[in-house]
Amino acid sequence: MKKIPIGISSCLLGELVRFDGSHKRDSYINGTLSEYFEFKSYCPEVAIGLGIPRPTIHLVKQNNEIRCVGIKNPDLDVTAPLTEYAASLKDHHAELCGYILKKDSPSCGMTRVKVFSGNHQPNREGFGIYAQEMMRNNPLMPVEEEGRLGDAGLRENFIQRVYVLHRWKELLAEGLTPQKLTHFHARHKLIIMSHGDYRELGQLLATVTKENVSQVAEQYIAILMPLLKSVVNRGQHVNVLQHIQGYLKKELLADDKAEMCEIIERYRQGEIPLIVPITLLKHHFRKSPDIYIEESYYMSPYPQELQLINRL
Repeated sequence: MKKIPIGISSCLLGELVRFDGSHKRDSYINGTLSEYFEFKSYCPEVAIGLGIPRPTIHLVKQNNEIRCVGIKNPDLDVTAPLTEYAASLKDHHAELCGYILKKDSPSCGMTRVKVFSGNHQPNREGFGIYAQEMMRNNPLMPVEEEGRLGDAGLRENFIQRVYVLHRWKELLAEGLTPQKLTHFHARHKLIIMSHGDYRELGQLLATVTKENVSQVAEQYIAILMPLLKSVVNRGQHVNVLQHIQGYLKKELLADDKAEMCEIIERYRQGEIPLIVPITLLKHHFRKSPDIYIEESYYMSPYPQELQLINRL
């Protein structure tokens, strides 16, 4: 499979671009994720000419406005250059299916970046200047920080969204039709169900025609991607697992049904990971195939080698 294009802060790939000439190479990104993602690296501070090494910068609140200025030299204000650099890459960023940012960075931090104000303790209320403009220009693109990827739920959620957006871009490249759009929804319906109410999307698709398919598709993805940002909890997964089990109600023997119910309940109680009930369901569907379940992405949302659901 062709690797998925992902934007990334250059220092996370091991590039020596930090203010002191160092890097912040991340082993998970450069190991596991590099097998599936084609990383496009960006270092906005170098790109705007600050150099390596360079004066350190931070976020400061001035007259109720956040500025990015030098720590030792407050006259060094790079707010506009960072914003303009992100704006200049709008077309490049639009080709990406996700972005991994460096946490705490005044240019690249996704959230909770320190903001200084006078002699007060800094508040973690800021966003990296470059990151903020990049996210504003690409509101549907999955974005995460390398630090947050250490959380199993956030990591799985980010990668799931990356693959959904990638499949969406492939759909658009193939050419939209009402049938293809409806099929895309059907294959993702169980994933959507795990995140929340899918009825709004279903009602929207009920209005699709050859004449309005582009407009409906634009509304569809604008609803779908924000919906998928919520991290799915065990209770939500249990609801979907039980829904899937319902497709086997005529095929499962009493003992098999009891075992399936027990496994799902043990998952609900946190005794086993999500991979266990999913593996058991796949076993039963191999013996009793169902085309809808077979085509659904819920039980195989990304390459199994990523082993993300093993920790959920």
